[in-house]
Amino acid sequence: MSGTAAARQILTGLHELMATRLSAQDKLDRTVEVVGEALDSEVCSIYLLRSGMLELSATRGLNQSAVHVTRMAVGEGLTGSLVANRATLNLAQAKAHPDFQYRPETGEEKFSSFAGVPIVYRERAVGALNVQHVDPRRYEDVEIEALQTTAMVLSELIVNAGLIDERSADEAAPERSGPAQLTGLTLVAGLASGSAVFHQPRITIDKVVAEDTEYERQRVYRAFERMREQIDQMAQQAEFGSGGEHDEVLAAYKAFAYDEGWSRRINEAIDAGLTAEAAIERVQQRTRMRMREIDDPLLADRMHDLEDLSNRLLRIVSGQMGTAATSGLKGDAILIARNLGPAELLEYDRRRLKGVILEEGSLTAHVVIVARAMGIPVLGRVRSLRGIVGEGDDLLLDADGGVAHVRPQPSVVEAFEARFAKSKERRAAYAELRDVEPFTRCGTRIQVMMNAGLRDDLTTLQLVGADGIGLFRTEFQFLVSATLPQREKQTRFYKDVLEAAGDKPVVFRTVDIGGDKAVPYLSNESSLEDENPAMGWRALRLALEREGLFKAQARALIEASGGKTLRVMFPMVSEPWEFDAARAVFEQQQEFLRQHKRIMLPEAIEYGAMIEVPSLVEVLDLLVPKVSFLSVGTNDLTQFLFAADRANPKLAARYDWLSPSILRFLKRIVDATRGHQVTLGLCGEMGGRRLEALALLGLGYRRLSITPVSVGPIKELIRQIELSEVSELMNGLIAQPPADMRAALTQWAQERGIDVE
Repeated sequence: MSGTAAARQILTGLHELMATRLSAQDKLDRTVEVVGEALDSEVCSIYLLRSGMLELSATRGLNQSAVHVTRMAVGEGLTGSLVANRATLNLAQAKAHPDFQYRPETGEEKFSSFAGVPIVYRERAVGALNVQHVDPRRYEDVEIEALQTTAMVLSELIVNAGLIDERSADEAAPERSGPAQLTGLTLVAGLASGSAVFHQPRITIDKVVAEDTEYERQRVYRAFERMREQIDQMAQQAEFGSGGEHDEVLAAYKAFAYDEGWSRRINEAIDAGLTAEAAIERVQQRTRMRMREIDDPLLADRMHDLEDLSNRLLRIVSGQMGTAATSGLKGDAILIARNLGPAELLEYDRRRLKGVILEEGSLTAHVVIVARAMGIPVLGRVRSLRGIVGEGDDLLLDADGGVAHVRPQPSVVEAFEARFAKSKERRAAYAELRDVEPFTRCGTRIQVMMNAGLRDDLTTLQLVGADGIGLFRTEFQFLVSATLPQREKQTRFYKDVLEAAGDKPVVFRTVDIGGDKAVPYLSNESSLEDENPAMGWRALRLALEREGLFKAQARALIEASGGKTLRVMFPMVSEPWEFDAARAVFEQQQEFLRQHKRIMLPEAIEYGAMIEVPSLVEVLDLLVPKVSFLSVGTNDLTQFLFAADRANPKLAARYDWLSPSILRFLKRIVDATRGHQVTLGLCGEMGGRRLEALALLGLGYRRLSITPVSVGPIKELIRQIELSEVSELMNGLIAQPPADMRAALTQWAQERGIDVE
């Protein structure tokens, strides 16, 4: 009898057996007979996990007196080993295996060969199905396949029949039952706690045995067609991106999606009598077992691709296409995903989504940009995530330290809660400063503004008490859209922003896309060839080339600002002529609207430029007379000054914002604008850190635009300082830099009771 025929016979027999009213033990006893006869096996045994131990629950061929007597720990003996590793064993001489243990009560000493497969329920091994023969022999692949298919069916039937309980299932996977710690790359700093929620929930398979094989086969064929269509369209989706590793992922997806071997194995499982869902799951289990044997990281990643694609196929064939966002979050949640697009993240309830853990992710990913704006901590590049974390597990996310605690012990929870409580107390104290104007002790008013880019940020403006929005990132609209946003849509959005801000000023930065923030609908040969995207065809460079895009945004901003002052800022200006060219686009659109449209125009337009490229500082004397304001973008400026890609984790902590070189450069900008009718500000993460902000105030900066969560801490800092003292300190430190600028500045602050933590 072939392996497929044997599996089919077993499935039919088990289906009939489980439909009877026999006791649970009788069903187990009959099961080993059904399997043993179909495989012509002298011994067939079932071990089930009960109370944390593997117990011989039924056997054909071993001593019946050993049933419910022979017990072993997970990891003990051949059976315990295959359950612990969730791996198949196929041995011609079982006694020669290092894990072999002799159990005299079973009478198994006369049997030489051994084959065993784990019984897996919801990715957790709950038992084992073993066969043995007297004669030494390795079992054929078709026989092993039949055993694996049988074990899969058994898992569902065993649980449904109440032969094990859920507690036993949890105990089957020690890696998922005890405390664990995950490490990864900090993408967005912060602390969070909540229950694990998978972005794509696991599909529960209710029906395993097929009634109509041909019908199941057609379901799989249709699912394959739909999946391949999705893969072919994926390159067009904004969340997938283009270039670099995205192209590699897409190529791997396509290779697997059209792989005949994969579809053939699923068909073989259907031939054995499984439903479409069960067949996909059966092949997926085999893939997982292979993954655990792979040492090559590249090959392991490719197997992860196949795992991801299997989940996609399973969701299509089952009709369960929704994400966790569709069903809604029930409480505080830490989202688990392989990767996310920015639009997918925005679908979740911000009140309940506390953090994100990704198997992949990078510092420049679009989703990270959006998450940072939302104030949601993100941990990325976490390996073996799905093998350790289960749905609903308690999680403590410490993105500051690059770790996440899974099912934490009470002592860890206590320490984390203490840190969290301290952070919460501070936030409450900062909230009380909402309506307090940030004056220094010497009576100087400092402008504290916030950065924004999302519609939801507008409510935050009032909550934190910022003076306005010093940087509104218009590119977020472009990043979360699969196509170029229409001008009408942009106009409505900008109008909403201005109305929500009320009397407070809003500085719109024109679109900063391209390079490391690529969108597929604007891809070009130049951007694809960029070896260093951060220094490539992006921001104002791209906007001036894409005249239609820039004109549409200019008109949208002008139309939205009717009757108000429009403040617009151009990113990544390298030379004054670029500013002139960008300003000319706005003035041309304003003149066009004045002549052809009966609409209210802005009362005034204030033009500004971001200082991100060091070359611009050399020609500030030429630019300053042309602008109303300047804003230093410390994130990009720092990476260009130090030739250090901020997306490179090795370089991220190497160059300090308080190094003499960056501080002197920032002081040069202050000196170059002194005496001119121009407002100088700074936007970026540097201004949101208390010690760095102290230094900036000492250098002469009087306007900071920072993340919303930083507004309160910076307001508090401002009220503690005397500007003349800080200015004198900074002039001295940059003239004769100490060995450790950060330590010197910290000591000075501590001596005066200024909190810079």
